[in-house]
Amino acid sequence: MKTLERINTLPTFESMMEDFWNTDGFLNQPMLAKNNYPNVNILDQDSKYEITVSAPGFKKEDFKLDLDNGFLSISAETSKESKEEKKNYLRREFSTSSFCRSFRLPDNVTDEQIKANYKDGLLSINIAKVDNGKTNHKQIKIE
Repeated sequence: MKTLERINTLPTFESMMEDFWNTDGFLNQPMLAKNNYPNVNILDQDSKYEITVSAPGFKKEDFKLDLDNGFLSISAETSKESKEEKKNYLRREFSTSSFCRSFRLPDNVTDEQIKANYKDGLLSINIAKVDNGKTNHKQIKIE
């Protein structure tokens, strides 16, 4: 029979200090991540593509969607600041957050039929498919 052993899963102060000064981040969370992108789901349905971006903490006005030469760019930027003044001290905190993602759109979409909606931290982008007469299927004759 194995003996049960109690394991402390909380980090020690020493390990937290090492993590803090380590360039990988604090408590295994990147502090200055170069590629801090939100999660994105892309769904291919019969009549449309649906892109869902998980971006809580943003407002609708923080987003910018651009379409240029078949590339859809999704970007957002927000900043927050709080200030508290009391008799013996002043506390001021601020934070900024931003991201930019770009996607190459397929040939079977048009820029006139793209709609976006932001609700409850999710940005949903619906891109209608169109029949442009092109086909991805070609039969090749064997010689």
